[in-house]
Amino acid sequence: MDTFTPLIKPATPCIVDTHEPLGGVECLKIALFQPRYRVVLAGKCFFHIEETSTGRVRGFRADHNEACYLARHLEHSA
Repeated sequence: MDTFTPLIKPATPCIVDTHEPLGGVECLKIALFQPRYRVVLAGKCFFHIEETSTGRVRGFRADHNEACYLARHLEHSA
């Protein structure tokens, strides 16, 4: 059984202005947008491209790289 050591000083997520120096403040950058499409494993070597807001399947591919390419293409064309 694996054991994990806790972080001594956990980092808390916050929004950071990238133009100003951090000044010793430890923050994680967080994304301010959610992708519109995501690639979901739907079977053995089969992937669905789902719309995140509705959960509807917008496409499917047998190769993961092709599924990611289609999700990016749909994202940019919207």
